Order: sequence, then C-alpha cells, then structure tokens
Amino acid sequence: MAVPKKKTSKSKKNMRRSHDFITAPGISTCPQCQEPKLPHRVCANCGTYKGKEILNNTNI
Repeated sequence: MAVPKKKTSKSKKNMRRSHDFITAPGISTCPQCQEPKLPHRVCANCGTYKGKEILNNTNI
C-alpha cells in the first residue's frame, strides 16, 4: 500500500481542489432584444453593447 512520505500542505491541498467549486457564468438579458447573453459582451443576436450598435446584422 502506498503511503505518503510527507504531509500534504494546506496550499497543495487547496490548489488540487481549486476546480471543485467552479460555478456557471451568470446570464443577463439584452436590453434591446431581451435575448440571454453573457455580461459585458456584445449581444450575438442584435449586435449591440451598452445601447450602441457594434455589429451590423448584414455582416453576421
């Protein structure tokens, strides 16, 4: 049976467990078209960000 030679430090233990508590990203709604989108990103549906048109729908 394998037995560790040294005690695993709190730092190493917590670094190993860092991905155990990942949460899903928050979803917000676009104020223009009310479609769900990731916060702080251009809306993929209508192409607006902070009330300004960033992407033309003809280019999409």
